[in-house]
Amino acid sequence: MVSSKDVAKHAGVSQTTVSRVLNTPELVKPKTVEKVMKAIEELNYIPNDIARSLVQKKTGIITLISGPLHNPFFVDTTTAIVNYVNARGYKVNVYFGTEDNLHSIYNAVLETKADAIILSSMLYQDDLFFKLEKLGIPFIMFNRKHQENRHFVEIDNVQAGYLATNHVLSLGHQSLCWIGGPHQMSTFYGRYQGFARALKEQGIDAKSVPTFFTNTNKQDIESAFEELLKLDKRPTAICAATDAIAIEILNLCLERGFQVPRDFNVIGIDNVELSKHHSISLTTVGITAEENLGFLAIEKLFEVMEKKSTCIQQTESVKLFPRNTTCKNELI
Repeated sequence: MVSSKDVAKHAGVSQTTVSRVLNTPELVKPKTVEKVMKAIEELNYIPNDIARSLVQKKTGIITLISGPLHNPFFVDTTTAIVNYVNARGYKVNVYFGTEDNLHSIYNAVLETKADAIILSSMLYQDDLFFKLEKLGIPFIMFNRKHQENRHFVEIDNVQAGYLATNHVLSLGHQSLCWIGGPHQMSTFYGRYQGFARALKEQGIDAKSVPTFFTNTNKQDIESAFEELLKLDKRPTAICAATDAIAIEILNLCLERGFQVPRDFNVIGIDNVELSKHHSISLTTVGITAEENLGFLAIEKLFEVMEKKSTCIQQTESVKLFPRNTTCKNELI
């Protein structure tokens, strides 16, 4: 097997120079870099990442715990995170968490070395938070916040729920419902609080409004929609806690012969790329910034890794994106 010593001899440089070319080429003269890279190619040398990580006390790996890919929010954010990490010269270990596999994922992550962790699976009172702090490894949550109020990048979830609800109320929809997720997650809890606040301002008791809490998978959303259709007074507007829920509701409406927004107004939260598609054109509330939450969070994680920041507490502002799934209630 070819070693770095062989590469050094072939290139006529020291072994230390070969190491510098591989790890910090910007500190080596371009001609020397070219000479060493040519020797690597000619000898078909493959650097030993494990050996290098032991010397540098770094793995060159970032661990990402994302949410399930049936939610397009996690498709968008995972793509942004992986692209950013790779551009910075790191590799990514990606885990897609669901309610059923989170425990095993956490065990695997805690047993595997990485330079940092970025995750969107943290519950509001999750013990994992304290385990990660005890390990001393840089980590950041995106789209989630722990009760300790540290290490997170989120959107203003309360304001998002408020804007979404206030929008359909302003269109004259006094009969509406909420379809959201578990309140153990800060995202869903905050968005529901915004929903309740908007109702209160209109003199509506949130407890009197049909509310469905799901595990956000397709089957649970369909069950919630079936229950909605059984109501004595069907709502004219459906406020969904995520675009993923809203898009599934749109599909269920079409399957059953309903028209949106004639029969139901539908609004989501997140403003994922799929929501902008002209065949969907979902009215939603999303981040004001041009980049998505995954990109903003991974940027902050690298600041922590580079010791430019210590504790990230970032809440991004949101705005309404009115599209084709909401309209004025013609009955008023």
